[in-house]
Amino acid sequence: MDSTKAVLRNEVQYLAEEAFHSKLISGYGDGPNSDEYQIVFQGKPRHLPLEEARSFLCSLLFESGIDRQN
Repeated sequence: MDSTKAVLRNEVQYLAEEAFHSKLISGYGDGPNSDEYQIVFQGKPRHLPLEEARSFLCSLLFESGIDRQN
């Protein structure tokens, strides 16, 4: 895994943890492929490419009013 992908995966992991602890998603973790991330949203697991997972989680957190820019 190249460093850019590793940074993106770490960012997605952080966003997923925030969304999980805010009860916006019910689960998260690595997907079946190294380019995917699994997010359980509304009871359904979704396997998303890392960029889409990042975008989805950012939107979810933004829409919920959670500001993570401190």
